Amino acid sequence: MDPVRKRTKDLSKSVDSAHLAPFPDEVLEKVLSLVKSHKDRSSVSLVCKDWYNADRWSRSKIFIGNCYSVSPEIVARRFPNIRSVTLKGKPRFSDFNLVPQNWGADIHSWLVVFAQVYPFLEELRLKRMVVSDESLEFLANSFPGFKVLSLLSCDGFSTDGLKAIATHCKNLTELDIQENGIDDLGGGWLSCFPETFVSLEVLNFASLNSDVTFDALERLVSRCKALRVLKVNKHISLEQIQKLLLRAPQLMEVGTGSFQQELVPRQFAELETAFGSCKNLHTLSGLWEASSVYLPVIYPACANLTYLNLSYATLQSDELSKLLPNCSNLRRLWVLDTVEDKGLEAVGSSCPLLEELRVFPADPFDQDMVHGVTESGFVAVSSGCRKLHYVLYFCRQMTNAAVATIVKNCPDFTHFRLCIMNPGQADYLTNDPMDEAFGAVVKTCTKLQRLAVSGLLTDKTFEYIGKYAKNLETLSVAFAGSSDRGMQSVMEGCPKLRKLEIRDCPFGNEALLSGLDKYESMRSLWMSACNLTMNGCRQLAKNMPRLNVEVIKDEESDDSEADKVYVYRSVVGPRRDAPPFVLTL
Repeated sequence: MDPVRKRTKDLSKSVDSAHLAPFPDEVLEKVLSLVKSHKDRSSVSLVCKDWYNADRWSRSKIFIGNCYSVSPEIVARRFPNIRSVTLKGKPRFSDFNLVPQNWGADIHSWLVVFAQVYPFLEELRLKRMVVSDESLEFLANSFPGFKVLSLLSCDGFSTDGLKAIATHCKNLTELDIQENGIDDLGGGWLSCFPETFVSLEVLNFASLNSDVTFDALERLVSRCKALRVLKVNKHISLEQIQKLLLRAPQLMEVGTGSFQQELVPRQFAELETAFGSCKNLHTLSGLWEASSVYLPVIYPACANLTYLNLSYATLQSDELSKLLPNCSNLRRLWVLDTVEDKGLEAVGSSCPLLEELRVFPADPFDQDMVHGVTESGFVAVSSGCRKLHYVLYFCRQMTNAAVATIVKNCPDFTHFRLCIMNPGQADYLTNDPMDEAFGAVVKTCTKLQRLAVSGLLTDKTFEYIGKYAKNLETLSVAFAGSSDRGMQSVMEGCPKLRKLEIRDCPFGNEALLSGLDKYESMRSLWMSACNLTMNGCRQLAKNMPRLNVEVIKDEESDDSEADKVYVYRSVVGPRRDAPPFVLTL
């Protein structure tokens, strides 16, 4: 039995057996309002009818991991007092251009319903959704108390939509625009905030490409005394970031612009002083094209940093080695692989409190690149950073022995995403498959929740995962496995599995149908470039009528093939906005 359901069933029994008088509604609702986790709120709503109703009336925030798993009308009937909505749309593999344009996940129908039932809506956080300028204008004009807009990996809108938000959302506290496919028509949208507007606490436009109207930005930052997060794009100069820091020394998170500019000694000293004046600063990102010449200006702010994002800065190992001794409290670090193993050695020796490391490829398409990071750098980090529990590591070579050493040093991994960039790459020293590496991960890291596997892998890897990964929730697989047995092993084990993402693997119909007992408790399954057929998908749809089984057809594919398959649970049946290339079975 699922542990959550078991816990709620046991709790229900204890409530029934105690024969207690019911709590007054207002007391129960007050107690449940203290439960912040959406998972826990869902669990307590299953205890009994009174708790269900208390959850219904007291819940003000809702998380929906798949916009097609439920309809906005059902959400509105169930929860009448929602003020904050987090909504995810397209499958995650849309980040890799595997989901065609016009697939779906448009936010507008949700906004129309919300405007009718939630006129008091304050927060909207969207990920991988389609958002048009018309939708942003509708949002800005429909919710007078609206405060928070966060768009991550969304597309379909332009800076004209941001103009509507800036013009009409008088109580806005957060505008967070990250990694979106946006039509950037210029930075004039910043001038649309009224001169009387003072409520902003978070402003992030780091991913926009155009110049901004700096005078408008400076005035905005000066007015908003509660501003704690400011992340600008690469067109903001060092001189301009210095002016912004002087206007807002209270900032806690800063994303700088370009770190390439000729500074005279006076300007250098002023910028260094400006960073030093930000006593509450704990997060620093940006630093586009930073060089060793100007990195010392951030040293006065480094002592309190807990998160340093250098994924836009092509630092070399010696530059990172000079920077990190100033960052002794660092918990999170993102870097490019230009730091090489020597730079990661500096991480291991300078950051004993580090909990999260992400190493991204500076050029993922350069197959001939001789630089980058290897197993040596990863081992060095694990040796010095024993609290490490989250890693995303892109590399071109790895060994079984190295991974075994890494997880022995850091057995508390909850997220382990190892991306060996050459598909099907074996242990480069022994030429063995990488089975024992991931076997060591799942055997040692009993708290593991998310795993991404890569390299030359046989079914043995998946047998290890099924047998040992009892807390695993998300598994991502590419270019791996030998037969259907691999996926079957995962489906037979992994009782907490919620998301399974598979591409370019030899898994076929037998593997797909092995998950019949799992799919309704999972959020989604994605399979592409596998050995699935339309008949196999039809069999799944027939056996599991409460699932949506969608096949995305490629123009050049055979009619019998199922190129891309997306399976998810839904309480509303097939979606009504599927484009012609999406077949719902």
